[in-house]
Amino acid sequence: MGHEVVRFLIAGGTATAINWLARIPLSLVMPFEAALLAAYGLGMVASFWLYRAFVFRVSRGSLRGQVFLFLAVNAVGAGVVLAVSTTLLDGLTALLPDLARSIAEALAHGVGIASGAVANYLGHRLLTFASGARPAPQSS
Repeated sequence: MGHEVVRFLIAGGTATAINWLARIPLSLVMPFEAALLAAYGLGMVASFWLYRAFVFRVSRGSLRGQVFLFLAVNAVGAGVVLAVSTTLLDGLTALLPDLARSIAEALAHGVGIASGAVANYLGHRLLTFASGARPAPQSS
């Protein structure tokens, strides 16, 4: 499982970078919360493909089932990211009123993303891409 964790961190880091970087231009055309959720969606698409292809290679269940569980795990993760990011943004702007809004948003979003990493790993490892014993082929 050690190599799996390293692959998860690399794949998750890539998806996180996509998420974090996508929010910046999205924030120019929509409110912070909407930009955060749109960027989270883009990061989810990237992470599903990366996790399925490079991290959790041996998994049970159909693609449809994996997508459903992936969305369920990430719905919880999106709630955590949104709650942590907006709470931290409110705190940063209250405590440091001279801090540029864009910097406060970037910091709050980064901490929000980081807050869900362990939960996402466990959720995807135990639910979405769970490995299990495969039935032996039936002989005729």
